[in-house]
Amino acid sequence: MKNQYQKLQNLSTDQKNVSSKISTQSNLLKLIVVLCILFFMFGLFTGNIWSFYQKSFSFNLQFTQFAATNSSPTATPLQPPPSSPLEILPPHHDQHNQVMLMPGNNNTAGADNSTASRIGLSEYIKPPQNLMHDMKDEELLWRASMVPKIEEFPYKVTPKVAFMFLTRGGVILGPLWDKFFNGVDTNLYSVYVHSNPSNNETIIPPENSVFNGRTIPSKEVQWGSFNMIEAERRLLANALLDLSNQRFILLSEACIPLYNFSTVYSYVVNSTKTFIESYDLPGGVGRGRYSPRMRPQISLHQWRKGSQWFEMDRELATEIVSDRTYFPLFGKFCKSSCYGDEHYIPTFLNINKEFAYRNSYRTLTWVDWAKGGPHPTKFTRTDVTVELLQRLRYNNGTQCEYNGEKTDICHLFARKFIPNTLDRLLRFAPKFMGFN
Repeated sequence: MKNQYQKLQNLSTDQKNVSSKISTQSNLLKLIVVLCILFFMFGLFTGNIWSFYQKSFSFNLQFTQFAATNSSPTATPLQPPPSSPLEILPPHHDQHNQVMLMPGNNNTAGADNSTASRIGLSEYIKPPQNLMHDMKDEELLWRASMVPKIEEFPYKVTPKVAFMFLTRGGVILGPLWDKFFNGVDTNLYSVYVHSNPSNNETIIPPENSVFNGRTIPSKEVQWGSFNMIEAERRLLANALLDLSNQRFILLSEACIPLYNFSTVYSYVVNSTKTFIESYDLPGGVGRGRYSPRMRPQISLHQWRKGSQWFEMDRELATEIVSDRTYFPLFGKFCKSSCYGDEHYIPTFLNINKEFAYRNSYRTLTWVDWAKGGPHPTKFTRTDVTVELLQRLRYNNGTQCEYNGEKTDICHLFARKFIPNTLDRLLRFAPKFMGFN
């Protein structure tokens, strides 16, 4: 009995020992888990501090390098913006010797960093110095069709007259026109030449000629064809790029001036009317050229005929280069015996009553149709006399209307003069017409 009790006592002691060992192992395991968690948190905290230190070190290094670079003795310190606005130069001011400041332009000698990246109104309104460009016709017409909604100019404007020459080759009577423009302020006029591209490199005006460098990107033109109208619109579009051009005159290489520049300039700039011939002509060379396929946009009673040699204002010129209604119709249906240059603008003018009301319905270019036929009279060398020039200037005594009053001056130009008339024109015209 005593032995059994002793065994039970020993067994109880063993169980207590086992329980004690299990409890000790459990506590040890918990301690290990807590230490692992603490170690993980310590590592995470240390990693974040190290990462922040690395970024701070990199930023300080870059900042130090940047500051060292800008503190170099060759660097130009940044300047504050000007306290006063930039001076706006009017378009008629002579800016040939000025530097055009454009963003990113590093070739602006003498310009400091505060203005090299700035452009003012004078740069935006400055007319193109080089007439040659890579714009397609549709791009050019789009650019030329832009019109400011605010009519008042924020700067002084001196109106310019655009003399646009539509030629087969060069301007054969160029020396006479050079005398016409000689001594005239270049802020009063612009010259544009549309010539057959094959002649652009073979016929080069002298460096001192007003025609030097004034040829626009041109395409081949056949007289009497639809591309004649395209060439006229191309001339107008290029001239419209100069915001100072307010009046536009179409001439040919066979045209001569009948008066000096001051008379011509005053006549067109002060006129309240445009000068476009437009009339209704029954018969085969008038209404007979109309195509019924142009209906309903153009009807027979709207069809008109007139001389292609026009003078117009800026508003009408903008409408013509923007036209996408009547111009395509002429391209489709005015072909063969229908000469678009004699009908497009006269008909366009008649349809648009706003412009018809402001038109004088006559041309400023004198042409002799007395002999009849499809072409006007050509003047040769022996025809050129003081008496002829006098007759052309005063239209054989016939008067016309100008700004609501009668006048003896009805034509400012005349054609058709062939090349061999140049020497006699140079002999008589400058003195007789009061050039210079």
